[in-house]
This record gives sequence, C-alpha cells and structure tokens, in this order.
Amino acid sequence: MPFLEYYTELFEYLKADETRLKIWENTLEAQLATAFMGQAHGDMERWGEAFKALPNIESVAAQINQDTLTVSSPNIDTQQSAQLLAALKGLKPWRKGPFKFFDHHIDTEWHSDWKWQRIREHISPLKNRRVLDVGCGSGYHMWRMLGEGAQRVIGVDPSKLFFWQFEAMKKYLVAAGKEVPAHFLPLKMEDVPAGLRAFDTVFSMGVLYHRRSPIEHLSELHQALRAGGEVVLETLVVDGGLGQVLMPEDRYAMMRNVWFLPTVETLSLWMRRAGFKDVKVVEQNVTSIEEQRSTDWMEFNSLKDFLDPQDPTKTIEGYPAPKRATLIGRT
Repeated sequence: MPFLEYYTELFEYLKADETRLKIWENTLEAQLATAFMGQAHGDMERWGEAFKALPNIESVAAQINQDTLTVSSPNIDTQQSAQLLAALKGLKPWRKGPFKFFDHHIDTEWHSDWKWQRIREHISPLKNRRVLDVGCGSGYHMWRMLGEGAQRVIGVDPSKLFFWQFEAMKKYLVAAGKEVPAHFLPLKMEDVPAGLRAFDTVFSMGVLYHRRSPIEHLSELHQALRAGGEVVLETLVVDGGLGQVLMPEDRYAMMRNVWFLPTVETLSLWMRRAGFKDVKVVEQNVTSIEEQRSTDWMEFNSLKDFLDPQDPTKTIEGYPAPKRATLIGRT
C-alpha cells in the first residue's frame, strides 16, 4: 500500500516498544488500509498531486517552538517559490495554523497559536512525554508539542486534507535534519485500541461537542492514558450551573454535528464520573472574530457569518455565541 510509506518509522517504533503502545501494532496497518483505501475522498488524488509538487529545497532551517511555525532557506529560487505557492494553494483550505513556508505566510482561518498560548502554562511539561492529540487538525499543535520536547506525538483526525497539510510541514522538517517523531493517523478516537493506557498526555481540543456520547469520549481518553497521565480537554461550554447542558435543535453556529454544550460544572462532573481526578478549569474564553475568520487561505464563511448580525452574543440560530473552556485532569 503506497500510504504505508509514511508510517515506516512509526511501525518500527511500535515493534520495538516495550510498553502497552505495542498493542496498537496488531491493528494499525489494517486501520490505515481502511482509512486510505476504503471510502475515498473525491479530492484525495488532487491533494496528493499538490503534495508531490512541493519542491525539494536545500539548506532548510525550521522553527517549531514559536507561534508561526516556519521553514526557511537562503537557497530557494524564484521558480521553486512559485512552484511551492501553487502546491500550497492546492492544499487549501488551511484552517489551523499559522505557518510560514519559506516566502509564503499561510494565514489560517484559526489563530491556533492563541489557543496554545492560553493553555501552555497550565499543562504539565511535555519534555520526554508520549502524547496523543485527538482531533489534531493539520498538526499545528502537534508541532508545538514536539517543540516543547515531547518524546513522540501521535495525532488522530479523519480528515485526509489535514493529513496532506501535516505531511507538507513534515517534509521540510525532515529536510531541515530534524528528528520528527510525529505521526498523523487519519482515524477517529474510536479507532484507538480500548484500554491502551500508554500515553503520558492526551489532548482533546474541539472534539467533545461533535460526539453523540460525550461520556464515552471521556472514557476513551481515560483509557488511552497511563496511570498518573494527564488529559487536556478543550470544548464548547455554556453559562449555567451544575447539571445544565445545551443540546441544539439542529445546527449550532451553522454546524450540523454539534450535540452537547455543558456548563463547566457539568463538564467537571462528567470528567470525574469518567474516572479523572483533580479536575480543574484552567481557562475560559469567548471565541472572537479575530481568532476565527476567513482569509486568503480559507475563503469560505467563518465565525462572523455564523453570528447574529444584530446581536453578536448569539449565534445565527439564537444560541449563546461560542464560548470555550479548557479543563485538565489526571488518571
């Protein structure tokens, strides 16, 4: 299978691993085969061609421990720059970032760096930790985790476009001579083996409200962590007291797949019932139209189009505007 070439190093790592993560080796190849060769996305071939068109560039340098993830080189020429720009545009829309690929700044829909700034001081140091990033998007936060010294980062997200965007950055990090123990798996959290108990830190950011069964998702996160591990959970919440939850009638901020928006007290209870200890709320914020917006790299409608034009404290459906909270717990 051609896509397995992207996972050679991961399979070698799993084969040699002496912890419970080795369990995943038994099923991962079949899962990847199903993900890549099963229900194909209509744009998969086009995205693959765009990725292959990324030019090989010499003397690459990279920075992944700063807000704009950057690869650069003094040797890129005009033709390579034009080829690079065309290839990167072939991988639009870019939703999570920002990135700078040599001469080209990718101003993504989300200022993912703002979220990282809000949570970074609250999480346990990631140095030498094995990390799972659930709903990892294009991998922006995975690179930040690696920049913090994580031993290995595995991200799961079913989006094939995000896979190619992740591999674009990885291509140039490898060219820069970096060790890149980070892997994007086009899977869902449900595909992670139950009872794995192998990760030191698990992130789930922007996922819980998409799950029909939020308690089941919390249980999956708990089972992925080793004893004493840490979960970092970020999701949409609403104001109110213990036991209160908003379930939209249909869409929420024009999203169809939003199921449960709890209050932070309710979410804390859910986490405790799922087995997490020392649960604490570390930050809350109302999403602004400066943090999520349309750009030249994501030209579709964004947050301002999903809010009531007469009252931006409400969604276009009349629900409270998006508010997010981050909670941390341990096993």
